[in-house]
Amino acid sequence: MNTFSTFDLGLAAALVTLGYKLIKLDKNNPNKVRFVFKEGKNIDQVMLDYFNNKIKLPAQALLNNQKMLKNRIYSEK
Repeated sequence: MNTFSTFDLGLAAALVTLGYKLIKLDKNNPNKVRFVFKEGKNIDQVMLDYFNNKIKLPAQALLNNQKMLKNRIYSEK
C-alpha cells in the first residue's frame, strides 16, 4: 500500500476533512507525530494547495478534525 505522511497537524486535519484515510499516527519520534495516510488521488496537489493557501474547507469540520487528531495524539500510546 502506498502512503503519504506529514508532520503538519493542519495539513493532516485538512486531509481528513477532504476524506483521505488516516492509517496511523507514528510516534517513534518523541518530539513529533507523523500522520500516515493511504495514498489518494491528487494528494500531492492537495498538499501544494494547502501550503499555497488555496484550499477552501468548512471551518467547523476542519476544526473538529484537528481536535480529533489532537485527542488521538494524546490518548493513543
